[in-house]
Amino acid sequence: MASDFDTVRVLRALFNDLPRAPQGLSPAEMMDWLRASMTGFEGGETAYMIEHITRNSMLDIVLRLREEGYLQDDLAFEDTLKLISTVEGRVTFMDRCIQAQKTVEATRKLLSRAKRSWAEVRSPVRSQPEEIQRLVDGEPTGPGPLFAEYICREDVRAIGVFSGELPDIYEFEWGFVTEEASTWNIYIAEVWRRGTLGFFEYFINAWAAQTTTPPHGISWRVPDGLEVEVGIGAFSCITLRSAHDPADEATRQWLGDDFVAGLLPELTRRALDDNGDPPPKH
Repeated sequence: MASDFDTVRVLRALFNDLPRAPQGLSPAEMMDWLRASMTGFEGGETAYMIEHITRNSMLDIVLRLREEGYLQDDLAFEDTLKLISTVEGRVTFMDRCIQAQKTVEATRKLLSRAKRSWAEVRSPVRSQPEEIQRLVDGEPTGPGPLFAEYICREDVRAIGVFSGELPDIYEFEWGFVTEEASTWNIYIAEVWRRGTLGFFEYFINAWAAQTTTPPHGISWRVPDGLEVEVGIGAFSCITLRSAHDPADEATRQWLGDDFVAGLLPELTRRALDDNGDPPPKH
């Protein structure tokens, strides 16, 4: 199994050439820095998001190969870390992955016919009404046992997540949510405990499918100005970011009553189902 230290090394190799926020920024300064990083990125904000999602997908692939593939060999792992630390090397690595995927695609399709539907999988995300109401009302619980478990992880400490002033924290039975400057980071215990590979890509794809083509007549309309992204900077989370600061009452209500209570469990069980097929990309 890939160790926490392996995870940190792969993260550093993949993201070594991307800018990092200076230490000690206030929440408002951090938001300004993030916006400037996105708009100043070559190709603009869309290219910035694609680059981060691509590298995060590569993180999942490398750790999967470290756990059960040819990267269990230490020399091969070291060579791969060197390879993915450069732009040219990352292109080479992804080309290899694409070619390898083509050789197993037909078999995967045959096997998937016998798999259970992702809808049969019970979601680990189940929230109590009072937990949801605290989030809607903006009444944080503060750090709890799941937050304490998360920050004790070696990789979390090594990267320095939550090393500064803590944001507002809402603890749930399934994990916790942080809030800062109309940005919510969602941390799911089942994800960080299992080291689930591919979760973020599956989650983002499922989000697109659920919010653009409502299933079973249910409309998951997303409030204007609210976007979802992989929480690279906040490490191992899903990020919801509102263009309005502070977020309006309707957005907070949607975040609790629609997202946490309804949409998040659907997306999470779909993304965590090892036996299910990945959702279609949009």
